[in-house]
Amino acid sequence: MSLVNKEGTNDGEVYVQFNQDCTSLVAGSRNGYHLYGLTSDDGIEEIYASRSGQETCLVDRLFSSSLVAIVTISAPRKLIVCHYKKGTEICNYSYSNTILAVKLNRSRLIVCLEESLHIHNIRDMKILHTIRDTPPNPRGLCALSPSVDNCYVAYPGSSAVGEVQIFDAVHLNAKCVISAHDSPLAALAWSMCGRRLATASERGTVIRVFAVPERTRLYEFRRGVKRCVSIACLAFSTCGAYLAATSNTETVHVFRLQEAGGEAAAAEEAPAGAEPGWYDWLSQAVTAGAGYLPAQVADVLTQGRAFAAARLPHPARRSVAAVTAVARAARLVVATSEGLVYVFALDTAEGGECALLRTHRLADSALAPLQPSEGTCAVA
Repeated sequence: MSLVNKEGTNDGEVYVQFNQDCTSLVAGSRNGYHLYGLTSDDGIEEIYASRSGQETCLVDRLFSSSLVAIVTISAPRKLIVCHYKKGTEICNYSYSNTILAVKLNRSRLIVCLEESLHIHNIRDMKILHTIRDTPPNPRGLCALSPSVDNCYVAYPGSSAVGEVQIFDAVHLNAKCVISAHDSPLAALAWSMCGRRLATASERGTVIRVFAVPERTRLYEFRRGVKRCVSIACLAFSTCGAYLAATSNTETVHVFRLQEAGGEAAAAEEAPAGAEPGWYDWLSQAVTAGAGYLPAQVADVLTQGRAFAAARLPHPARRSVAAVTAVARAARLVVATSEGLVYVFALDTAEGGECALLRTHRLADSALAPLQPSEGTCAVA
């Protein structure tokens, strides 16, 4: 989630992002950047605060290492890579335009500009390759697989439709093109193994998961039927069994990825207001008569629905999510651009509504003080 725009400002929001394995959270603030860890009691503890005095609009941490990449409001075209424990700057690079996104894995570092992508070797930070003249990408939408074995970069291949370009960042060649949606892309996410890619379009109603490089559609989920919904974040769990989606609504959806003969998982819940058994009967009828129904009708009726959902108590302009484990218990953790972090319980057996366990406010957030409420605490 990029909060920096082409003019090099972040509109007063806090940049938040989970690291690649969802063990820590990074946050850009007015005075620098912060690193937070998840504790065994569903808490958030501050690991490090830079206190540089420079407003940070982008920051990414390499797994649980000391390597951090940052971009500041005062120098939006400069990437700074540093070792936060030693307090040393490893290198810095300047680009021709505003940096809109930075992605890291143990092999590569990707810098996304509006019309180009720059691929660095993580070991010596040298630029290995530049993908030039990409379709206009003002939000810096791109995704780098956490996997070194399947080290793929995904980015929009069109500004008119939801086409995804897949580039091999190790062998430095184009891998494949996926026609994911009819509308322009809004969100991309890789699974930990780098073999599955989740996509969402600007329409925000359908989320798809593809196998890469086979380009096979594995799953199709319906987030809802509400129009004008903007998907802010897609995030796989580290185990690959769940996919979370945040949007500009207060609801965060969690989808369960289950193998069912190589096809998408069947819908498990009936639509709101449906009579018991009605949706099951309809699904069976659609399956039996799929060849007789228009393709668009059959697609809608066979789409999977959310396995679980969480409701944010405070509206958020933008948010990111992580499905992780805390003390061996499944958790849905949501961080917002207002500087709030919500920890929800995720019932992996039954799904349904996720119970809110804890609410935290990050240090130096742009959020006005909250009204005192049970379960809310500040992280200083």
